[in-house]
Amino acid sequence: MQISISDAAQAHFRKLLDQQEEGTNIRIFVVNPGTPSAECGVSYCPANAVEATDTEMKYATFSAFVDEVSLPFLEDAEIDYVTEELGAQLTLKAPNAKMRKVAEDAPLIERVDYVIQTQINPQLASHGGRITLIEITDEGYAILQFGGGCNGCSMVDVTLKEGVEKQLVEMFPNELKGAKDVTEHQRGEHSYY
Repeated sequence: MQISISDAAQAHFRKLLDQQEEGTNIRIFVVNPGTPSAECGVSYCPANAVEATDTEMKYATFSAFVDEVSLPFLEDAEIDYVTEELGAQLTLKAPNAKMRKVAEDAPLIERVDYVIQTQINPQLASHGGRITLIEITDEGYAILQFGGGCNGCSMVDVTLKEGVEKQLVEMFPNELKGAKDVTEHQRGEHSYY
């Protein structure tokens, strides 16, 4: 595994490292890995700060060290250095920081949960809402609990049916038939569409 660091970002790191003590490299890490508040970061890594359990990733002019705990959460991570009108900034994308990547052959519930945590909840977060996967029924329905800003929101049905359900069924076409709100499921009502 190698974290993708663009040429521009590598040049930027090299410039910064040239101002540090010789032998200094960078460290890439995740704070609160595997939680909704995970943050990816980069710091200087002097030679004496390298741990035996670190993974070294070699780049053209420096190495990046990653600690054992952060490593699985940095899969598919990308670091870029983007120049915009307001100046240049380093961008870190770590799609798996909040949740470790799930294997293709993992149980359906784990794979669906991964999609909800990494793709659907970030979309709902702007409205202060989030979804929790409660179970997957034998008939192939994902039972979802809406929390946060979604509770009592009249848009829940629309969000569920048009957004979330469609997205999940498209991603798991042969395994999921649809999604239901846990309250609808508990009442045992059958909605006909």
